[in-house]
Amino acid sequence: MAVRIYNTLRGKKELFKPLRTGRIGMYVCGVTVYDRCHLGHARSAVAFDVIRRYLEHKKYRIKYVRNFTDVDDKIIQRANREGKPWTEIVQRYLAAYEEDMTRLGVEKPDREPKATDHIPDMIRLIQKLIKKGFAYTVNGDVYYQVGKFKGYGKLSKRRSDELLAGARVEVDERKKNPLDFALWKAAKPAEPSWNSPWGPGRPGWHIECSAMSMKLLGESFDIHGGGMDLIFPHHENEIAQSEAATQKLFARYWLHNGFVNVNKEKMSKSLGNFFTIQEIFEKSNWPDVITAEVLRYFLISTHYRSPIDFSDEALKTAKAGLDNFYTLFQKLEEVKSKKGPGDVSLSKSIKRFLLGYEKAMDDDFNTATTIAYLQKLRNEVNRVLDLGLSREAARLALKTFRSYGKILGLLQLAVEDWKHHIVVPVHPAVEMDSAMPITVKKDLNGETLRKLVEERNEARRQKNWARADEIREQLAESGVILEDRPDGTTRWRR
Repeated sequence: MAVRIYNTLRGKKELFKPLRTGRIGMYVCGVTVYDRCHLGHARSAVAFDVIRRYLEHKKYRIKYVRNFTDVDDKIIQRANREGKPWTEIVQRYLAAYEEDMTRLGVEKPDREPKATDHIPDMIRLIQKLIKKGFAYTVNGDVYYQVGKFKGYGKLSKRRSDELLAGARVEVDERKKNPLDFALWKAAKPAEPSWNSPWGPGRPGWHIECSAMSMKLLGESFDIHGGGMDLIFPHHENEIAQSEAATQKLFARYWLHNGFVNVNKEKMSKSLGNFFTIQEIFEKSNWPDVITAEVLRYFLISTHYRSPIDFSDEALKTAKAGLDNFYTLFQKLEEVKSKKGPGDVSLSKSIKRFLLGYEKAMDDDFNTATTIAYLQKLRNEVNRVLDLGLSREAARLALKTFRSYGKILGLLQLAVEDWKHHIVVPVHPAVEMDSAMPITVKKDLNGETLRKLVEERNEARRQKNWARADEIREQLAESGVILEDRPDGTTRWRR
């Protein structure tokens, strides 16, 4: 079945036809590396990771590019605030981003260009725009002349008055039109700069993505993606400057993921409901719940274009859903029978699932419906398990879940690893006061549990068996079960 994609440019779903048969060029706007990634970044990264995986499943050869903006006002402001070189800020948050993507199970793109590596490409593109009459210089600055591009506003579907209201452009009397935006910014004292025909300076934000995408994917390519907040002005400006320079259609399909709300309010720092990926994994109230699969399950349980509400209950629901799958997997692994009265029924269920799965994903990557089909298959497999399955049929069911879960980045853990997903390694000697009383609460969070388990490990190394037993017993009173493994690690579960 052919893939249909909702194209923001056309405002409707369209049959997907790449420029080159069997090949796809895809560019997704990445992050500006001045801070830790937040939940909105996680949603975008996971959404396009799934889209890429599914298109590869459809046998397309994909060149996937996701950029880094590594020179920007926010980076400079952070560097000045901390009294650090701007390059140090960039390196810190590049590393943090890689860490966050690894945690989320997001596969690396084929190329991850940094803006500062493509300054010459940006300068050449700006020169072309000046030559064609779409840009003008003012005292070392270069501006794009919006009024010269007849198609301006075609992506965001905004009228001229709405464009001005949403542009958030700097007030500058030197501009010919308030909507005109900077392609090149003249150097300011103590800011990073590069030489150019207009004097030292640095590129504007919008020109970066145009130059990098066209350099790596060509003047026209298939898919351009990002969050809905980028539709205007960023993506609108990319189209204007790119198509003015080449006289060609820039990107053929524009995909945009929806926003993340927190407890039904828009996520924002001002409301105090702003979560970074690091906080969710390490500093939140959910360290004994959150794994990469739980967060991914939550993020793709809603269609990528729709808003999604982040809450404690949403995470618990995602965890419970995955628990049900892994409980079934354990049952399937334990099947030893050579005969199975339920084998025929299972075969029919799998065929229905495959048709439904492909149909849902072909319909603008509808992961919400896809998960529903996975849940339906799970229920049907549980039913036929009661009838009796052969070992061969059980393995087929398990393989189906694993294979089609992989496209979503789900259902890939070993059952034992899911059951004991938090591992406390045996550390070198840890200072501890053997007389310190232990207070265990029913609502222990993961960090407290880790410390107690580490303390017990140290007691065992010192052969303080009474102390080790005391900790185990008090953890057991809180519903925490410990498992000492042959490799020297201790795992716990509630």
